[in-house]
Order: sequence, then C-alpha cells, then structure tokens
Amino acid sequence: MTNNDKNTSPHMLPPLPYEDNELAPVISAKTIGFHYGKHHRGYVDTLNGLIKGTEFSDISLEEIISSTAGRPERSAIFNNAAQIWNHTFYWQSLRPGGGGKPAPVLMKRIENSFGDMEACRKDLLNAAITQFGNGWVWLVMDGERLKVVKTGNAELPMAAGMKALLTIDVWEHAYYLDYQNRRADYVNALLDKLINWEFAAQNLDS
Repeated sequence: MTNNDKNTSPHMLPPLPYEDNELAPVISAKTIGFHYGKHHRGYVDTLNGLIKGTEFSDISLEEIISSTAGRPERSAIFNNAAQIWNHTFYWQSLRPGGGGKPAPVLMKRIENSFGDMEACRKDLLNAAITQFGNGWVWLVMDGERLKVVKTGNAELPMAAGMKALLTIDVWEHAYYLDYQNRRADYVNALLDKLINWEFAAQNLDS
C-alpha cells in the first residue's frame, strides 16, 4: 500500500503479502495469527460497524482518517481507521529476507538526512525504545528531508502532513508472545532481518 491507495467501504481485511510463517523466527506464526487475525481484523470489523449509515460509509480509508483527525467526537472512527491503515502499512514494511542496505536512491536520502545508515538505524531503535506505551515508529519524508518520528496509539504521519516510508509497530501485541518485554530485541531483529527497504524506496518515489 502506498499513501495514494484508496480503500472503499465497506472495508476489507487486506491479505498479508506473505504466508503467516514466513517471518519466523523473528516473528512467529502464532504472533501473526493474533496480530493480523485478531487485532487487525478487529479494527476492520469495528470500523465497518461505526461508519454504517454515516457520512463516512462511502469514502476511502484515507478520507475517513483526514476527516476525523483531531476531532474528539470522532475519535473511535479515527482510531479504528488509522489502525487499519497503520497495520496494512506495517505488514508491507516487512518482508522475508529483509534488512540489508536500501537502494542507492534511498541510501542517498538517508545519508543526506542522517549522515549515514547507522545513524538512521540508531534513531529508529531509539524512537522504538523511548515510545512510552503503545505506538508506532516511522521513517518519513518531511519536506525534502527524511526523519524518524514516533506516534502514540493510532496516530500516524499523514495527519501531520508527513509522508510515511516505513513503520515499526511497537504495540505490545506486535511482539510480546515472542519477546515478552524485550522491545529492543524485537526492533533490532526487524531492522536486521525483516525491514523492507524496497517498500520504503517505492514510497519515496510515489
């Protein structure tokens, strides 16, 4: 999914881009079963119930998010819509056999923005460790530069006018079955073995 993709209501649970055991041993099939099969599906089902018969029933997911962001009276709709978008983006931010180095076009942007790849990696890890409670860590394009941002709960970069390139889910349900409270181990493993730099590069060009 890119930032320009449109999903029309009623919203569907999008398929995973790989089998549920293909991210093992970094993320187990059991974790995928709960995370994707229960949590992600739950956001889809809840959103469809919330928007039925409302002005949000026939617009895209992105339009729902932009229309409800910052509106406390619409927080339930925003939270579920944003979590559908965030999770779909997260699954595509990972791939079997991931990690390694980004494509040259993205690497150049990283070096211009962070100095080198190691500094970018350190910022991603530090953001994940220091995010208090549930949330997300993002590599984003903000104007002409890349930066790492973290968001709490369902918040996402598009609501702040930034373009997401990839994300790491740091809600406990993303890692607790495999890593218990060792969030840093989970994030290090994702960065080393699963992160999908090709997806990030595609989003850079979209």
